[in-house]
Amino acid sequence: MVRLLLRVLPVLLALAIGAVGAFLWTRPTAEPLPETPALVTRVREVARLETLTVSLYKKVEFSPEPRSTDSLWKDVINWASYSLNTPRGRAIVFADVHLGYDFGRVDDTRLRVQGTRVDVVLPPLEVKVELKPGDTEIIGSNLDSAQTTLLLEKAREAFEREVKGDARLRDRARASAENTLRVLFLSLGFRQVNVVDVLPPRATAG
Repeated sequence: MVRLLLRVLPVLLALAIGAVGAFLWTRPTAEPLPETPALVTRVREVARLETLTVSLYKKVEFSPEPRSTDSLWKDVINWASYSLNTPRGRAIVFADVHLGYDFGRVDDTRLRVQGTRVDVVLPPLEVKVELKPGDTEIIGSNLDSAQTTLLLEKAREAFEREVKGDARLRDRARASAENTLRVLFLSLGFRQVNVVDVLPPRATAG
């Protein structure tokens, strides 16, 4: 019985070693992490990311100044007409404001890969105001069409200025963009994703 075990044991050991070797040989290997140029391409595929859309409205008043001309008499006539019938418009203007980041602007100066860690700097936040003329309510106006266009442009500028100055909206847009990038990078195999304002210096061996 002992002799039989001594004969069978080497065979079983060889079979076990062979099975382990076959498993190690045939098991799928982890895909290598993408290097910086490939990762930049993947980020750019996201293109412009619209992270936040808000609907706003604003009451706007506008009274354009009379235009000066190269003729003194024309200026006098314009001022007289302006004094008798001052152009003035008031309206409630509605708009959709989109806050987003153009990931097509991300390059190797904004992204750094170090092992399983990636650091990325967001491009500048972009604000796009989309006026909704169909919803605009004219409260009172004697403006002509050109002056009404100026009124709407003043409203657009005011919307853009206010949204850019709203820290709460900026933070919400940034948080959404950061979450999208983290999901993208983690799905590619990275373990640590940092969205930073400035890229850290490269790690050096030593």
